[in-house]
Amino acid sequence: MMIREQIETKIRAEFTPLYLEVVDESYRHNVPAGSESHFKVVLVSDRFNGERILSRHRAIYGVLADELAGPVHALALHTYTVKEWEGLQDTVPASLPCRGAGLTA
Repeated sequence: MMIREQIETKIRAEFTPLYLEVVDESYRHNVPAGSESHFKVVLVSDRFNGERILSRHRAIYGVLADELAGPVHALALHTYTVKEWEGLQDTVPASLPCRGAGLTA
């Protein structure tokens, strides 16, 4: 199973998302082709009701501890309650450009 699929499976099992998008953004970084090291997660869940962003992120870090200790180098998290998501009209901030883009190994 690919890392993106592992991340998606674990998050689905733990958070029962209304919406989930896991994007492998490794290609935007200075890593070897085929690397699965940089991800963006957009997660909308009722579980986040009443939780601050830091608490939401800690919960995800706990679920993905093995991946974060291994192959995953960067994880951009966009976590929302259903009400917050509705207010965004299904838009998510774009990821920032890689500071190491264009560097050679």
